[in-house]
Amino acid sequence: MNRYFINIPLSAWIGIVIIAVNLLAALFAPWLAPHSETEQVGDIWLLPSAATPFGTDSLGRDMLSRILFGARTTIAIALTITFSSFIIGIVTGFTAAIYGKWVDVVLSRIVDTVMSIPVLIFALIVLSVMGTSIPVLVLTIALLDATRVFRLARLVAQAIVCQEYVEAARLRGEGLRWVLFKEILPNALPPLLAEFGMRFCFTFLFIAGLSFLGLGIQPPYADWGSMVRDNAQAINFGQFAPLYPAAAIALLTIGVNLVVDWLLARNSLPHGDEA
Repeated sequence: MNRYFINIPLSAWIGIVIIAVNLLAALFAPWLAPHSETEQVGDIWLLPSAATPFGTDSLGRDMLSRILFGARTTIAIALTITFSSFIIGIVTGFTAAIYGKWVDVVLSRIVDTVMSIPVLIFALIVLSVMGTSIPVLVLTIALLDATRVFRLARLVAQAIVCQEYVEAARLRGEGLRWVLFKEILPNALPPLLAEFGMRFCFTFLFIAGLSFLGLGIQPPYADWGSMVRDNAQAINFGQFAPLYPAAAIALLTIGVNLVVDWLLARNSLPHGDEA
């Protein structure tokens, strides 16, 4: 175990620390934040001080508190969407790979049809028509993102299904559940974990982008993307209010990518080099 941790490169450790800090901020935001999510503590766009370390926003609310609460909202919704898309994508992708024939053809054509539509345009249309509530936001992005997961899960499962150990399991009389959870899923896990990190980054940035356009997470909830939009005019007055949530978005994205890069590099090594 100690040898395993020693082999983790510095860049991956930096990414792990960044992710851990963001998760702690999201989990303990009500206790870490000096003020509530909507409390007005002073005039608009005040400079950083002991009372407001990051200053105030366009409505006089504490920026540090808003960033902490925004971490909870943005990360929680991004994780929910990513988990949902992976459940849908893995189930349908594995089903297409295992059953093949017309099941594979039908599912693949549905996915190809959805993927032919630009993601941003499709999301903007759906959210404009059905509203920008959190359930609609989660369901829309999860379904769109599940198509990418389907393609990877199907490809990986097809490569595993034809292996000798899967054939041996079938000859032993093992059922579909055994083959799925004991043979396919454990061997497909490494690339799927790396893809999970990449999909989380995409979803996280996509939510921030929609919020910046006014179609993402709505007030009174704090969200990093909407915080950048609401405080963008502060730049004209020499204030740094929009830079704090923008830096938080960039930092978490970099941290996740550092860990994903390490996972991809580790999984590409021969088994003898992983010790």
